[in-house]
Amino acid sequence: MTNNVKILSTETISPFWHKLHRITYEHINKRNEKETMTREVYDRGNGAGILLYNKEKKTVVLTKQFRMPSFINGNASGMLVEVCAGQLDQDSPEDCIRRETEEETGYKIKDVTKVYEAYMSPGSVSEILYLFIGAYTKEMKQGEGGGVDHGEEIDVLEISFDEAMRMMEAGEIKDAKTIMLLQYAWIKRIFE
Repeated sequence: MTNNVKILSTETISPFWHKLHRITYEHINKRNEKETMTREVYDRGNGAGILLYNKEKKTVVLTKQFRMPSFINGNASGMLVEVCAGQLDQDSPEDCIRRETEEETGYKIKDVTKVYEAYMSPGSVSEILYLFIGAYTKEMKQGEGGGVDHGEEIDVLEISFDEAMRMMEAGEIKDAKTIMLLQYAWIKRIFE
């Protein structure tokens, strides 16, 4: 189908924090007819996320922070429990997640394993998220974490894997990347 798509125009609707574009394109549909469509696409760049785990202690490190979109969509506190994540900027996914891990959690990790590449909301967001797992030990703790960007107020949570799974099943963890990585850890039995 990609050979049957022609972008006719791209209009930047919002150039602020990230870019919101209105794209008009034409394509050949399944009935072999030419259609013109318009869609809005939010371009926030690509990102990476990681589930930090300690096999011996059977714990994971998660973060908790305020998320405005969740607040305006009914999450009364606006707080979400998530894996550590951030935008690639100019880094590779691996370098990004090492940087974000140290900034957000205080852990300086070296070895990361990529487990997924996923579009989180492909109907409107262009972002690909690179998802990793990585082992941590208390010796890797180099700082407090909590974030370095303006407005970041991140709580670092070290909890048992069983508690994280309970929170996910109870709907206390609602972030898709976190759910995917916790389920990956369970399916791959990384704590056994």
